[in-house]
Amino acid sequence: MKKMYFKNQRGYTIIETMIAVSLFLVIIMAGMGALLNANLLHQKSQSMRSIMDSLSFIMEDIGRSLRTGYGYRCLVVGEDTLPTASMSTPKSCVSGWGIAFESANGVPGDNNDQWIYYIGTNGIDSNIRIFKSTAGPASLSNFIQMTPDEVAIDSNSFFSVLGAEMPPDARQPFVTIKLIGTITFKNVVTPFSLQTSVSQRLIDI
Repeated sequence: MKKMYFKNQRGYTIIETMIAVSLFLVIIMAGMGALLNANLLHQKSQSMRSIMDSLSFIMEDIGRSLRTGYGYRCLVVGEDTLPTASMSTPKSCVSGWGIAFESANGVPGDNNDQWIYYIGTNGIDSNIRIFKSTAGPASLSNFIQMTPDEVAIDSNSFFSVLGAEMPPDARQPFVTIKLIGTITFKNVVTPFSLQTSVSQRLIDI
């Protein structure tokens, strides 16, 4: 009769199983942490992009309104205040805190239908923002805030207007808008600098 020999076969011990499970859990936790961090960074990036898109839209809105408007008046510190009776007189300047003009359907000389954009405060707090009015400068209540609260505009931002005066001025009205500031979101401060130039669509020479 032939003898049968069986090899002694061993399985995993409880310690080996616990070590394998522990390593698996460590890898899973590390992967989940990386995934959550990536998702958080993506959300911050999307929110920051949304704020930058908002700023770009504001610049486009101002530019579009200026192109079809006329009678630009650059508002200068020490010379122009809100409200003011001389808002309808065109004026150029190198660096102004705001700009007033007649819209495409505006009535010349009527302060109550002028469009005004200005960089400054609202009288409630010291934060510098961009404000807009489509009903003239008569009351600060006519102005609405355009920039999000996360955006802080620097005092070095300005409007520059060239050739605003009526003929015999031989220059076509040309406006430059420069915005400098920071965006604060989730305790992260991001600087920005935007600039655009606009030429009046109507012939003014």
